[in-house]
Amino acid sequence: MKIKSIFWSLLFLLGSMALQAQQKTTLPIKEAVQMALEKSHEAALANARVSTKKYQYESVKNNRYPDGKLSGQYMRLTDADVTIKTTASSNNSSNSGASKPVNQLMLAQANVSMPIFSGFKLQNSIDAAQNLYLAENAMAKGSNENTAMSVIRHYAAIYNKQQTVDLLEESLKSNQQRVQDFTAMEQNGLLARNDLLKSQLQVSKVQLSLDQAQKDLKMLRFELAQLLQLDPATEIYVSPENIDPKLFTYLPKPANEALNLRSDLTALDFEKKAGTSNVKVARSAYYPSLLLSGGYIYLDLQNAIRVENAMNFGLGLSYNLSSLFKNGTEVKAAKSKLAEIEKQQAQLSDEIKTEIKNAQENYELAQKQDRVYAESVTQATENYRIVKDKYDNGLANTNDLLEADVDQLSAKINLANAKANVALKYYEWLHSTGQLLETFQDTQK
Repeated sequence: MKIKSIFWSLLFLLGSMALQAQQKTTLPIKEAVQMALEKSHEAALANARVSTKKYQYESVKNNRYPDGKLSGQYMRLTDADVTIKTTASSNNSSNSGASKPVNQLMLAQANVSMPIFSGFKLQNSIDAAQNLYLAENAMAKGSNENTAMSVIRHYAAIYNKQQTVDLLEESLKSNQQRVQDFTAMEQNGLLARNDLLKSQLQVSKVQLSLDQAQKDLKMLRFELAQLLQLDPATEIYVSPENIDPKLFTYLPKPANEALNLRSDLTALDFEKKAGTSNVKVARSAYYPSLLLSGGYIYLDLQNAIRVENAMNFGLGLSYNLSSLFKNGTEVKAAKSKLAEIEKQQAQLSDEIKTEIKNAQENYELAQKQDRVYAESVTQATENYRIVKDKYDNGLANTNDLLEADVDQLSAKINLANAKANVALKYYEWLHSTGQLLETFQDTQK
């Protein structure tokens, strides 16, 4: 029975390990970006907004077609007295017989109307709706760029935490071994009690940092899985191979050219065109409206009158006199909205230029930091070796040894973060110039 129990325990353990292995995956960053653009809630919401604007645009375009209406009525009357006055009846009033009851009315109508002129309101309304649709398309592109940038930031953060966890685990093993060595030395009277306590305290500090880093790594992986609509248990591992080597050959454009690529500025440009059309729509109320109409009427008043084949057509002209006094406010409001959009354009242009300059400076700074941290790792490693030799020869104390060990660990963590930060800042630079999605498309060729 004991052997059987052990067998089932091992089988369960192997099954659990296999299940965990299936959840671990590596994914090239461009594939993750494509997955986010296809499956993320942010991308779905952006596409839904575009569809809404498209249907609104098509709805406005439908106003160009004639309106057709059919109506019919059937009514019971309470023995109404109906008198039909005609020339014949007035001259021949003696020809009167018993009147028949009139207690039923049937009426059917068919009407078709089409606007011919309404102060150019229809065409300008269509132009405004079309430009709002194009603006929403541009905003959807901007939303997709932000989604792609979110994936990239998660990749950089996950890589940083992975490296931090690995280095802390390595440091924890080294510190635990030191505690074992110090314990033996303390028991043999070769080491002071407080030096052993310092080494044990160092183990506790590293363990706390490791626990925090592992927790942060789990949350980052969970967030990325949510963004990509993957199983929440999926653990995505990031490595330098996930970054396309062509990335740094794609040069970001200068600010004056990048302004034409920024989707948020493009969206405002379409909104400005829509605002210009809305001003014209408001002004259309100053003009009369001309309508072409036609129809058919059938009327049957029981035992009294019947009208058949009553076709009608004609023109209708209308003008709202009150618009001369009331419509001025509508025009001013439309002009004010247009001026507001123009001010937003100018403000956003300045912000984009600042954003591009800041992104470029951040990338150059990241490159400098990477070189400095690489040097600091060499310096910290050599410093630890020297301090360790001094400690072994009684020329340095435990504080010096532990401090050198911490400096070496910090230098390695900083270098790992700096490597990922260089790629991240380059992606942010491309994002600021509106070239991020274009970069992924080109690197896939």
